[in-house]
Amino acid sequence: MNRLGYIGLGIAALFIIAAIFAPFIATHDVGVQNLAARYAGPSAEHWFGTDGLGRDVFSRVIFGARISLQVGISVVVISGIVGVIIGAIAGFYGGFVDKFLSGYVFNVFLAFPGLLLAIALVAFLGAGQGKLIVALCIIGWVGYARVMRGQVLKVREYDYVAAARALGASNMRILFTHILPNAIQPLIVQASLGMAGAVLSEASLSFLGLGIPPPAPSWGTMVEEARQFFSSSPHVLLFPGLAIALTVLAFNFIGDGLREYLDPKQRAR
Repeated sequence: MNRLGYIGLGIAALFIIAAIFAPFIATHDVGVQNLAARYAGPSAEHWFGTDGLGRDVFSRVIFGARISLQVGISVVVISGIVGVIIGAIAGFYGGFVDKFLSGYVFNVFLAFPGLLLAIALVAFLGAGQGKLIVALCIIGWVGYARVMRGQVLKVREYDYVAAARALGASNMRILFTHILPNAIQPLIVQASLGMAGAVLSEASLSFLGLGIPPPAPSWGTMVEEARQFFSSSPHVLLFPGLAIALTVLAFNFIGDGLREYLDPKQRAR
């Protein structure tokens, strides 16, 4: 893995640790309001200052990491499982099955901009973390399915697959024992990039009021609440915005590093 990949791993590890140990790292209760200290700047008591209701921004950013990573991991895992199953079926069986799935189903989902479709789904399902995860999974599985289909189409032509078929192995045994383990490698990169996309989508939808409803400390909601006061109190928007940027950048660095590491040609170069 290249240097940027290790930098991404370090940043991601910091956010993961912050999310896991948020109750111990946070210096204040994220829901406690202190109207006398509204929009206070960074200080020894409030490291990142306070927001419009006098709540500690540092504590809210720390707990916001937990929400963003919960959404991101859930979306990547669920979308990955669904995408792998559908993509593997399309690539392995080919013919009408592949034409129906990759030619029609995939294209229907790809015909709409991802964020626009997510907005429509969240507006239909309603706000909330669980519903947001469902909406992002509905638009996210297609990327994994396309990658898996392409890999299965390649791996199924290898000699060891033909040998297993000649020995009488069933289709399910060939698919799950011989093809999937050798086709899963690019999905590791896809999952890392998908994690960045899920975090950014959650923040975007929360910014639009369609994601995690307040008073939950979502980074997107914090940015939306602070944007009108950026000129007078820039710290309220700066820190959650920086958290979003660093998290997305970290997982993109990890994805690029993994792509280079897992590709023998790029690694040799």
